[in-house]
Amino acid sequence: MVHYPPFLKKNATIGITCAAGFMELSTAETCIQTLKEWGYIVIVGKTVGGDSQNYFSAPDDVRLNELQSMLDDENIQCILFGRGGYGMGRIIDQLSFKKFKKNPKWLIGFSDVTLLHQHVFSNFNIATIHSPMASAFNDENAAPYISMLKDLVSGKKLKYTVASHPMNQTGKAKGVLTGGNLSMLCNATGTPSALKTKDRILFLEDVGEYTYNIDRMLYHLKRSGAFKNIKGLIFGGFTDMKDTTRPFGSSVDDVLKNIAKDLDCPVCFHFPVGHNADNAPLIVGGTYQFNVDKNGVTLSEVRGSKK
Repeated sequence: MVHYPPFLKKNATIGITCAAGFMELSTAETCIQTLKEWGYIVIVGKTVGGDSQNYFSAPDDVRLNELQSMLDDENIQCILFGRGGYGMGRIIDQLSFKKFKKNPKWLIGFSDVTLLHQHVFSNFNIATIHSPMASAFNDENAAPYISMLKDLVSGKKLKYTVASHPMNQTGKAKGVLTGGNLSMLCNATGTPSALKTKDRILFLEDVGEYTYNIDRMLYHLKRSGAFKNIKGLIFGGFTDMKDTTRPFGSSVDDVLKNIAKDLDCPVCFHFPVGHNADNAPLIVGGTYQFNVDKNGVTLSEVRGSKK
């Protein structure tokens, strides 16, 4: 059974931390104010807008200790990450989840946070939320998805309807949802945070990669068995892609289609999840009904049948 942390009630406390890359405190101010308007108490960690002089928000031990403190603090009901980037992999093996397992809370983020999502779900069967982070609250184009996040953390079930795409593969599936950033999922192979996909609906997204890197990473997942026995496959945004001086010869969509062509399950392309404003909040570990037909795609959360 997948365990859902408690949904948030009025006056619940949300901690904001930057466990990876640096972010100015000013970038988080819209998020902080919005969360307060939603009726929540906000605790801002010192990794948000700290005095770092390099890529990271703070040294490894500072980021580790702040995240550990928020995981352990029973007065914090939710942790929202300020941004992603890189850094979770440097600290995750030093984190203790002993108290978190007894009193789980929602962990919200994406990109680099994919590693934490998979670690928590694969090892402890606790659901997390793949979602826009604090920095996204500044983007007016992301407002619909921020509103969806508000609904989700308060306990509302979400249903997404997406337009049809000519590369979609039709079908219906019901299963537990898992996935996230393709690069992070590949990097997790062979670690305690490794992706588990059997009988699950898998979603993938990425940003800023060369087309050949996407192809290489997908074949890596294929060779590792990640596409065997999945119930469905969702391709989100593959944005800001790059090509080599000598062209790879295929578009990113063609690369994705090539990987999916032999799968006997529903597959959809261009689902709104990824490194842009269109980033629908999804429960990693949630049970979803996934339908793909000629008219479009629906992805609906189902509760009461988690497994």
